[in-house]
Amino acid sequence: MPPRLAGASGTASAWPAEFAERYRDAGWWEGITFGTLLRTRATAHPDRVAVVDHAGPGGTRRAWTYADLDVRADRLAAGLSARGIGAGDKVVVQLPNVAEFLEVIFALFRLGALPVFALPAHRESEIAYFCDFTGAAAYVVPDRHDGFDYRALAATVLARSPELRHVFVVGEDAGPFEALADLPAEPVDLPDPDPSSTAFLQLSGGSTGVPKLIPRTHDDYIYSLRGSAEICALDEDSVYLCVLPAAHNFPLSSPGSLGTLYAGGRVVMCPRPAPDTAFPLIQDERVTITGLVPPLALVWTDAASVTAYDLSSLDVLLVGGAKLAEEAARRVRPALGCTLQQVFGMAEGLVCYTRLDDDPETVATTQGRPISPDDEIRVVDDEDEDLPVGATGHLLTRGPYTIRGYWNAPDHNARAFTEDGFYRTGDLVRLTPSGHLVVEGRAKDQINRGGEKIAAEEVENHLLAHPSVHDANVVAEPDPYLGERSCAYVIRRSGTEAVTAAALRRFVRERGLAGYKVPDRIAFVDAFPTTGVGKISKKDLRILGPENPESPESPESPESPESPEV
Repeated sequence: MPPRLAGASGTASAWPAEFAERYRDAGWWEGITFGTLLRTRATAHPDRVAVVDHAGPGGTRRAWTYADLDVRADRLAAGLSARGIGAGDKVVVQLPNVAEFLEVIFALFRLGALPVFALPAHRESEIAYFCDFTGAAAYVVPDRHDGFDYRALAATVLARSPELRHVFVVGEDAGPFEALADLPAEPVDLPDPDPSSTAFLQLSGGSTGVPKLIPRTHDDYIYSLRGSAEICALDEDSVYLCVLPAAHNFPLSSPGSLGTLYAGGRVVMCPRPAPDTAFPLIQDERVTITGLVPPLALVWTDAASVTAYDLSSLDVLLVGGAKLAEEAARRVRPALGCTLQQVFGMAEGLVCYTRLDDDPETVATTQGRPISPDDEIRVVDDEDEDLPVGATGHLLTRGPYTIRGYWNAPDHNARAFTEDGFYRTGDLVRLTPSGHLVVEGRAKDQINRGGEKIAAEEVENHLLAHPSVHDANVVAEPDPYLGERSCAYVIRRSGTEAVTAAALRRFVRERGLAGYKVPDRIAFVDAFPTTGVGKISKKDLRILGPENPESPESPESPESPESPEV
C-alpha cells in the first residue's frame, strides 16, 4: 500500500524495516544526528571558520568558527528550552542568508524540535498555513529584509494562528517581539534525538497549490550531504557561497551549506544573488564553489565578461533547480572559467550530479547520475510499464534518502507513491546507456498541439542558440482549433541587435526544428515571473496571455498541425 501516516502526530511513515536495515548495513545511514555532526566538527577543528556573512552593523563582516557555531547552538537551544520549546515542537524559520540561519537550525536540532523551512518571499497566506498545519509553537523572522517588515507579517500571523506562542526576531529592532539575541542561556544537558527521527520539514517544489511538507530524517539527509560532498570533492579548504535562499533544498544540501559543514569547509552567506553582490564576495572570500538556478547562471555568465572582480578562485559552478539548456551549459566555462556540474534533484530526495570527470559533452547534455548505488530509478509510460533505455517517460524513484510519504497528506501520498514505495517525481526523463538522466521536462509542461506533443525544453534550447537571446521559456496557451498552441516568452540579450519574432521563427526553422514545434507566438519580456527561490514560474507565464501588456506582439495564426507519425 502507499505510505501511511502515523495518527495525529503527522509524522510520515518510516522506511520499511527491510529497507532501513539494508541502508544501515550498506553504511549509507551512519546513525548520527545533526547535533552530533556539528559537535564532531567543532571538536576536530574548533578554530576553523565555519560561516561568514556581512550582516553585522553597517554591513560589517562576521566570521564564526566551528567552536563559535557549536557554542551558539548550545546556548540558543537552552534559551529556547527555557521558553517551552522542546522535542517534537515545530518552529517556522523564515530567515534570509545570515549566519543566524545556521545557529537557529542547529539549536533546534539539538532540542529535537523541527524547523519548518519557509522562504523569505513567503507572505501571510503561506506562513499562516505553515503555522496552522504544523501547529507551530514559534516563528523566527528578521526585522526587515529587502525593504519588507517581517515584524508586521509576524503580528498578522500571530493573530490568526492560535497555537503559535512565540515570535523571535533577528536584527536590531525586535519591535513587540523577543529578540533572538536575548535568548541564549547557559547550556543544559539535552538528549540526542533518534537519528531515524524526523529532523525538519521542507517545502515541496510543486508549482501549484499550497506546498506539501517533506519530512527529512537525520539519517537520510546526512547521507545525502556526505554523498554530495564526495561527488563535489569538498574538503576543509572548500568555500561555498550560499547564493540562493538558504532554506531551499539545493543551497542547503547539494552540497550546500550543510554539505560544506559536513566536509569541514567554510560557508559564505550571500545576501543577494546579483553579480554586483556575489562577485565581490567570490573575490574577497576566495569562493571555490557555488550553486545557481539557470536564470541566474545566464545573468552571471553575461556579467562575467565585463566584471573587474577576480573570479579565478571559483572551481565549480553547480546549476540546478530546473533544467539548464544545452546551449546555456556550453557558455559556463568560457565565461566563468570554472567547471560546470549539472544538478537534478528534489527536496523529496533523489539528487543527480554530472561528475567532475565526466566529459564536456556529457556535462552539457545530461543532468547527471544519482548519488547512491541504492537509488532505484524507473522510467515508465502512462500505465507504469517500464520503458527501454533511451525512451522518454515518467521518472519514479526510491532510495536511502527519498521519502516514503509527505507529512500529514494521506490522500496525496496515495497518488504520489506507488504501492511498492516509488515516488512519482512528475518529471519526464530518458536514461542514457551510461546511466545519466536527461530531463525532458515536466509532464504538465508538455504541449499537446493538435495531437503532436512538444517538449518545451527542446524548443527553448533552439531559441537560446540565437546570439540575441538571453533566455527563453515556452509554455502552452489554449487554442480553439489546436487545443493548445505554443508561446515562447523571450528576453533579449542586451548589447545585441534587437531580434524580431519573425527572425526567431526563421532561425529555429533553419536549425531543423519541425514546423509544428516552431512557436505559434513569441512575446518579448524584460523578465520572467519567478518563484520564491528564483525558479521561473511557468504557471505565471501561462496566465500572461496575448492580451497582457507585457506580451506586446499579436498572436500569429497557428499553423495546421502536422500529421502525427505512425
